[in-house]
Amino acid sequence: VLQLLRGVQRGSEDRKLSLGRLRWALQNKETQQKFVRLDGSIRTLIGLFTSSLADMQMEAARCLHELSHSSDPAVAEACLPVTSYLLTYLSGHSVEFTELCLYTLGNLVVESEAVRKQLLPQGIIPVLASCIQSPHEAVLEGLGYVLSQLLQAKEAPAEIIPLVLDSVLPQHMLRLVRSGLKAGTGAAVEFAWCLHYIICSHTANAALLSLGALPALSSLLLDVASEVPQDAPEGLELLICPVLRCLSNLLAEETSCEVQLQDERLLVALFLILQRLLQQHPFIAQECLWLLNNLTADQPFFCSALLSLDLVPALLQLMPCSQMASVLVLTVLCNIAEKGPAYCQQLHRQPALPLLLPTLTLPDPEVVGQCLELLHLLFLHWPEAAADFVRQGGHRALEQHQSTPELQERARALLDMVRQPPGAAAFSACHATLSAFS
Repeated sequence: VLQLLRGVQRGSEDRKLSLGRLRWALQNKETQQKFVRLDGSIRTLIGLFTSSLADMQMEAARCLHELSHSSDPAVAEACLPVTSYLLTYLSGHSVEFTELCLYTLGNLVVESEAVRKQLLPQGIIPVLASCIQSPHEAVLEGLGYVLSQLLQAKEAPAEIIPLVLDSVLPQHMLRLVRSGLKAGTGAAVEFAWCLHYIICSHTANAALLSLGALPALSSLLLDVASEVPQDAPEGLELLICPVLRCLSNLLAEETSCEVQLQDERLLVALFLILQRLLQQHPFIAQECLWLLNNLTADQPFFCSALLSLDLVPALLQLMPCSQMASVLVLTVLCNIAEKGPAYCQQLHRQPALPLLLPTLTLPDPEVVGQCLELLHLLFLHWPEAAADFVRQGGHRALEQHQSTPELQERARALLDMVRQPPGAAAFSACHATLSAFS
């Protein structure tokens, strides 16, 4: 390592070759640690990084990029003197050079709070904001990477997100996510996750809503559903996932948002996305169901739309996907049943009861408990469902849970309901909007 550094410092004709070898050597963790401890090592790299020789400048940038990959905070902090130059060169002379500076910055801010503390006063947010109108996808993707790392920092809610909100970044992020399908999804994915981290901080939702986040994100889902072929391209799920979470979390925070989203095409889009992606990416069921729950939690519009579009059978088919999917499907059905007799009557007309009976025999108390909650709402608002339930032998499944500690009270209350006049026994129902993904 010392020989390589001396070869770089001597300024001989072999300097570029020594830099290339140094870059290769710096891929090793121990070499990184030894290099930063050598006197003048970082100063030498900075000298070449800021030189007027483009080839030397690029090789030095590659060496610094290798150093930035270190998981040792001491290595990241040794690179503190280079941060101001990295920011300056974001308006560099080549796309490759700018991209390299962005990823080096992104890697450094992950590992070191000291680096982040230094970059904020140096104006990293305004500089990044000036880059976001770049026409180059590679630059935008690198920019999204730096932002996503900054927004995940522990100090982000108090120190970073307010600066981001005061810049032009949010509206441009929304624009780039919206155009993600046509421009290539790399940058769109990064910016979608950036929006997700901002929303999860619970400090920025009003600002994002005022910028039109809901229509922008919902329009993207509609585009995905209408344009994606049956064999969806790999990587599309990486864009859809944060978009679903952003919508879900905005709805979880602000129930009045649902008035702005009264478009039944959203439901069709969700089920088309499930149809195209579920087999290869089973996790997408939970993401879609989380949004569906938050859409149906308070306002009746989407509850009515689910019934009128005859999507309940497709909804019930998602239950075997996972334990969480089962709970969420039942919660969505509870959201519908809570709306009163007319909704329960329509649910009763669907093939819901025959599919719920096997659920009562499952060994999972959470799933069974949510099923009991749904049955309670159905029986309370539409007594014919209780009579039908008894005719199908459902009361025998309830009797099995009379000895299950966490279920016995509700099971007995339901048995009372099916044996006595409606309303004789009731237990409280609580279907608040589910809390946001963190």
